[in-house]
Amino acid sequence: MFSIRTDLALEAREMYKENARQEAEVPGVEVETEGSGDVSVTRVKISSSAGVEAMGKPMGNYVTIEAPRLRENNPPVHEQVCKTFAKELRNMIKIDEKATVLVVGLGNWNVTPDALGPKVVSNLMITRHLLEHIPEQIDEGVRPVCAIAPGVLGITGIETGEIIRGIVDRIRPELVIAIDALASRRMDRVSTTIQIADTGINPGSGVGNKRMGINAETLGIPVIAVGVPMVVDAATMANDTIDLMIDSMIKQIDTGSVFYETLKNMDKKEKYTLIQQILSPYVGNLMVTPKEVDTIIDDVSKVIANGINIALHRGIGLEDVNRYVH
Repeated sequence: MFSIRTDLALEAREMYKENARQEAEVPGVEVETEGSGDVSVTRVKISSSAGVEAMGKPMGNYVTIEAPRLRENNPPVHEQVCKTFAKELRNMIKIDEKATVLVVGLGNWNVTPDALGPKVVSNLMITRHLLEHIPEQIDEGVRPVCAIAPGVLGITGIETGEIIRGIVDRIRPELVIAIDALASRRMDRVSTTIQIADTGINPGSGVGNKRMGINAETLGIPVIAVGVPMVVDAATMANDTIDLMIDSMIKQIDTGSVFYETLKNMDKKEKYTLIQQILSPYVGNLMVTPKEVDTIIDDVSKVIANGINIALHRGIGLEDVNRYVH
């Protein structure tokens, strides 16, 4: 698989099938989909080394929630997505109800499209200190949760993974949930898609800035990664736009259709590389994000935070969250 930038397992599967030009499922990959309309859920399980090689992703489970209206100011849709996300996240949590969870908000709070993680942390129910000092005032079903937004290497001079490992060694949580902004290959998935994975995360990998992994191998405890695509590589977007244009021209024009068929059948790697070379002198390594990204980040971060709150604390519903969030 060539280096179109995406962090989504769902898109890695799509790309493999497109490149192989096959309808059959990717070897070593199991897929199930449910829901439609406002919210759909796709579960991808990579269960063998053949699947790892084909997908370019670690072995494990990846859940993708797609909600085309998530970027709208639509409270009923946000609530539906929140509850769906909480349900899927809860299904991945395999620890005792009283075990401590560390939530890590990855990203740079000074760069809006990368500020999802810190924004989520600011909306979480942080309860570890309350359970230590005033346990009699805390509702039944509330577990100890602590959180950190460690910034990025350029701000701290420390690998984010090293910061997290130091905290894990000190406070001994039984699970880490890491939230990060992701990259997609399609603009329509930006800010409308949530991915949950039990394989951990490599911060910055979607934008070509791969850092130390945050996973069970580096931390010694399970890591669940939660991410929302907030950017698209400009060359990828141009490549997909050209494909759509060619498909449209083939349908509408009989004369010269052989030319368009030839373009359509051009090797994807060659076409992507060509577009990248054409764009590079003008825009460099450009990533694209929606113009209303400030509002989107605020809204999506609340959906993610409330979903985590509900998933972690079995005695808490959406109506109870405000009592714990300051």
